[in-house]
Amino acid sequence: MKLPNAERAYIPLPKLTDYLLSETHAIGRAKAAFFYKIGFTRERAEDLRVALLGLARTGDVTDVVETLYGMKYVVDGELHAPMGESIKIRTVWIVEKGEEWPRFVTAYAQKGE
Repeated sequence: MKLPNAERAYIPLPKLTDYLLSETHAIGRAKAAFFYKIGFTRERAEDLRVALLGLARTGDVTDVVETLYGMKYVVDGELHAPMGESIKIRTVWIVEKGEEWPRFVTAYAQKGE
């Protein structure tokens, strides 16, 4: 299964710069260390956004969870990093109630990476 409406998925830039690529965010800093290691930095946040949106379109939905806020989709796939590597990544997207387009929630390396 593919992410519904993946071609319209979106990622607010602050979700990347202030969370996923933040070296000071309480939760994000561990993820930032991983993404920095493979070549993504706050200065390259747009590159990460493009790569994650590509994964949203090509990756496979591995889990769907209904929440109070809407449907949450776990999407696994390959992320093409600036260092030339393809890394297995797990992403989470939500289609909030009353909305149609998936919004990015988080991403991290799959176990074993």
